[in-house]
Amino acid sequence: MTVEPTGPDFERLLEYIRESRGFDFGGYKRATLVRRVAKRMTAVGAKDHAAYLEYLEAQPGEFAALFNTILINVTSYFRDASAWEYLQQETLPRIIESKERYEPIRVWSAGVASGEEAYSVAMLLCEALGASEYRQRAKIYATDVDDDALSRARQGRAEAKELEEVSANLREKYFEAEGNHYLLRGDLRRSLIFGRHDLMQDAPISRIDLLICRNTLMYFESEAQARILARLHYALTEKGYLFLGKAEMLLRRSELFAPVDIKRRVFSKVPKDTLRERLVVLAQAGNADTATQVTRQGRVRELVADALPIAHMAVDTAGFIISINERARASFGLAAADVGLPVDPS
Repeated sequence: MTVEPTGPDFERLLEYIRESRGFDFGGYKRATLVRRVAKRMTAVGAKDHAAYLEYLEAQPGEFAALFNTILINVTSYFRDASAWEYLQQETLPRIIESKERYEPIRVWSAGVASGEEAYSVAMLLCEALGASEYRQRAKIYATDVDDDALSRARQGRAEAKELEEVSANLREKYFEAEGNHYLLRGDLRRSLIFGRHDLMQDAPISRIDLLICRNTLMYFESEAQARILARLHYALTEKGYLFLGKAEMLLRRSELFAPVDIKRRVFSKVPKDTLRERLVVLAQAGNADTATQVTRQGRVRELVADALPIAHMAVDTAGFIISINERARASFGLAAADVGLPVDPS
């Protein structure tokens, strides 16, 4: 096997990955990158980078094995420290400032794996809000398609070496020793909701202020990425933020997200002001799955209701609110979170 760290064939391989999956390894340490690619080349019997590129083109399933090999220990506490510092110092304060004191702050960590990123943002939110307000307002949804990973994530356990990137202050405040392991404090974990979710098949969680989706999009081909990004756009509030992994890019999706800090991969949602624009995004997010079609029809009804020139609120026979459009929310001092609650007769 021939390995040339700076050869043109290796550059073509990286370019192909960048163009086909929107993943840029240009900022990674070259020696480490070459070594890990070489490991996959040996596994599939490719003699050089050109041969491996041909193999990758013919076998799209190899992408997952390659990415898993390159991104060893993909998830960890505060992975890419400068990005998390930016999130703590800039993004979270903006989100908190944009909300009323009584409004919940909703975070979705998609592709959460064993939970470290969800727990990382939980610690930062608790630091920003204070323990009491965090318990009252923080809602962190942590999802993945891997049930085994979710089971591990729910436990909130970590070994000492896994907490190396966590500051001594945060370790002392939020972790308790338990034998040879550390356990995340229960009052922090109670604001996290873990569940199985398939980004391609399941309807997105809605009204999200911060959506963390790091090193997940790369596993999907470009068409699937476009659908997922449209769903993530729908999930976010108008002032919501999307947080990607450091090597991920948004290929040709500038109509949905605008860079806030491109180096840290933080993006803001590009609002869709007209009903037509919002329906176009919703159409991009859909597929032919029957259950998803039903969900999409419900979301279309929501969009149409929001476009009505009058206040509109629907209540079921038991007296519970089932829909409120934007004008009704403004007129009656209601919020989207009031859907599902009983009507207050007073």
